[in-house]
Amino acid sequence: MGRCAVRWRPGGSRVVLTRLFVAVFPPSSAVEPLKSCLPSGAELTRPSKWHVTLVFLGEVPPDEVAAVLDDVPVASNFTLRLAGGGRFGSAAWAAVRGDLPALGRLRADVRNALTAAGFPSDDRPYRPHLTVTYRGDPAIGGALAGYVGDSWTVDEFALVDSHDGEYETLRTWPLDSSG
Repeated sequence: MGRCAVRWRPGGSRVVLTRLFVAVFPPSSAVEPLKSCLPSGAELTRPSKWHVTLVFLGEVPPDEVAAVLDDVPVASNFTLRLAGGGRFGSAAWAAVRGDLPALGRLRADVRNALTAAGFPSDDRPYRPHLTVTYRGDPAIGGALAGYVGDSWTVDEFALVDSHDGEYETLRTWPLDSSG
């Protein structure tokens, strides 16, 4: 069992904190072909956890974050695809292509709302990607180099709790399908 982070509010009330991030999850129709192109026996992260992070928040109170996300302007659906790849140290990732300006706007809207509410986030340049492994395996890099997946429609974003290596989607927010 992992530790439970706690913050004490002025006046003595206790708030339980969890490691949260906001993300877009590709559908299985985008994940399965990617998984199939990777070397069998490779040490991959679980495909059910594959996502494109919008904002990593760390240990913060989920109810307060969800309340802020309720006020994020509703963006229109857009399309993405996984194609190519790269590395950060020993981690290998699939590159994200498609309507990157729309993805960037969604990320900016989410990040700006959270920052304005007092939830700081990473200010490094945003490089959307989907991590497939944290193991340095050159065969994975080779498989990703020529990969081009089908596009999919991004129709929601999610608030996710990361606890002891497991992910739990706490809530999702739909995007506008009429736009």
